[in-house]
Amino acid sequence: MSVSEEATRSPEFVQSLERGLAVIRAFDGEHPQLTLSDVARRTGLTRAAARRFLLTLVELGYVHTDGRLFSLRARILELGYAYLSSLSLPELAQRHMEALVARVHESCSVSVLDGDEVVYVARVPTKRIMTVGISVGTRFPAYATSMGRVLLAAQPADWLDDYLATAQLRPLTRRTVTDPAKLRAVLTKIAAQGYAIVDQELEEGLRSVAAPIHGENGSVIAAVNVSAHATRGSFEMIRRELLPPLLAAAKRIEEDVRGGLSRPPTVDLDPPAVRAPLSAGPPR
Repeated sequence: MSVSEEATRSPEFVQSLERGLAVIRAFDGEHPQLTLSDVARRTGLTRAAARRFLLTLVELGYVHTDGRLFSLRARILELGYAYLSSLSLPELAQRHMEALVARVHESCSVSVLDGDEVVYVARVPTKRIMTVGISVGTRFPAYATSMGRVLLAAQPADWLDDYLATAQLRPLTRRTVTDPAKLRAVLTKIAAQGYAIVDQELEEGLRSVAAPIHGENGSVIAAVNVSAHATRGSFEMIRRELLPPLLAAAKRIEEDVRGGLSRPPTVDLDPPAVRAPLSAGPPR
């Protein structure tokens, strides 16, 4: 650190903490094991200072040593988990959704179940012009959406019985499944295969594919989907081109969730929630 940098430090700045963190950052994928001399060289510390920091980290359980080589221990992950645990589900999912959208060039959303509707809690649209404005808080009937069906399929049997007995299954398009017995069969298949594809049941011209997001205890806490216009290709194309990267993104979101989110997602379900008009065309 230069003299000018030292001069701009706050009086409360703890230089020993900065140096301790520098020792931790000295280890990376290309340098998983380092000698004392390696750490001193990579951090700019004296050998004596580097030794004190390393031995302190060893005593705290963050670093392992065989007497010559030092390496990070799994406990170091606690430092990252402390950050992840402060994030909400939408924040944890955002970067994975952005990466997915960049790959498939279609919009991606995450939603949770609220009664008989899905509520959007995160969304990354494409740069294409949207025919329906969808944002956080937008609601759709669960039975006619891919995310809704993934979430319904994960519900306990008693809950699902009550839902199918009371839900108003309106025909939103000519393809919408409105028979409770047929919907139950669809949900059973979804539960077994681990994803849902909906072909123009919410909107004419809209196809979507969704996957579950599992929480720390294995339960489904949310769903993530990709939607595409029917002109992009066939139903099988959706399964072939969009499903694999979607499942991979869901898995990455789950890894972050299980690492840092031990509680269910909290969502403000009070107004202003948006119910997108179902006659305005397919959402993108």
